[in-house]
Amino acid sequence: MTDNASELKAELERLKAENASLKKTTSRGLSMKVSEKGGLSVYGLGRFPVTLYKEQWLKLLDLADDIRTFIKTNDSSLKTKE
Repeated sequence: MTDNASELKAELERLKAENASLKKTTSRGLSMKVSEKGGLSVYGLGRFPVTLYKEQWLKLLDLADDIRTFIKTNDSSLKTKE
């Protein structure tokens, strides 16, 4: 095989593996991937992925209880996507 053909075969195998991993989503239909710039992208929440850097995700996760409380307090004002 020529170098070009082996490179194409390797790229095809990489894409097949990436495609298989993208198909393996959690029961909620969410998946995660490291972006090209090193951020964590979460897919499946909406039309576009939510991408934040590690320290941003950690700050947001630290606020999980506060976010839940805010949602409960403001439940009547918040809309639900159907």
